[in-house]
Amino acid sequence: MADLNQLMAFNGAIAAFTMNDRGELTDHVIAEDSELNPTALDLLAHMCVANIAIATMQARGWEASSEARGFYPINGLTLVGFDWSAVTDGRVGIVIKNQDADYQGAYDLLARQGGAA
Repeated sequence: MADLNQLMAFNGAIAAFTMNDRGELTDHVIAEDSELNPTALDLLAHMCVANIAIATMQARGWEASSEARGFYPINGLTLVGFDWSAVTDGRVGIVIKNQDADYQGAYDLLARQGGAA
């Protein structure tokens, strides 16, 4: 089980969340100075699950129609916005300010928090 408060301690974190396999927000923490709200975070979670589904379809299709391997499974993704980015692994996500973005550090932390497991 992910510790959202520990995720919020990550440099530049403005939100941390968990979601179910349909993209519904199951738990969240939002920084007080953030413009995000639970409704926006729920929509973000849905977008993350939708994009993982699309990326999975593409990865499976690529592997099925070519000699290339190693694209599947898709466990997480990063959605980059103008001011902040969302990084997910499995059903856990973190929203970080772009000016402070350490994407690999975020993936490493999410993996330690349960990520795709």
